[in-house]
Amino acid sequence: MILRDDAIDALAQWHAPDQQQARLRVLYLQHLEQHPDAMSRTCNPDHLTASAIIFSADHGQVLLTLHHVMKRWLQTGGHCEPGDTSLVGAALREAVEESGIDGLHIDPVPALLSRHEVPACGPIRPSHHLDVQYVAVATVDAQPVISAESDDLAWFDHDNLPDSTDHSVRALIAAARTRLQGNPWPAPSAGTPR
Repeated sequence: MILRDDAIDALAQWHAPDQQQARLRVLYLQHLEQHPDAMSRTCNPDHLTASAIIFSADHGQVLLTLHHVMKRWLQTGGHCEPGDTSLVGAALREAVEESGIDGLHIDPVPALLSRHEVPACGPIRPSHHLDVQYVAVATVDAQPVISAESDDLAWFDHDNLPDSTDHSVRALIAAARTRLQGNPWPAPSAGTPR
């Protein structure tokens, strides 16, 4: 299955938590139908991306990256790459690359969708990332390592986030906390979709 087919399948099966998310789901599916290259950064002005909010093993903290370009604390994530075969796989790859943490456990069901303008992505303005957002959980012994894409990387209590954390990241954390309630993560098989 190619990445675009996986994205269509994942979004077609996804149950949006509210009307705004349902509208985004329809928008994403329309974009995928209209653009064979919808998964590539060369699709302008908009293209799909994948991200993951990483929680500590006890679910008490989130790992955020101070993005080198955006200068804001964000979840891990970014563009899909030619070798990616699934959205959840792209989100997991980005999470490992940007956090330096191996053995992440990722829920294969998206938590939220986020359409946001990006200032320096492609030749057409405005341009948007149509982000599909997942939830990942680190192992107890996880030691994050800052990547070249970040100015900083740090754990934060989910109820004590940096002031520069925007609404979309806060919404993702809230949705992820709801998803994790009563969930006995981490799952038995490290680094694979749950």
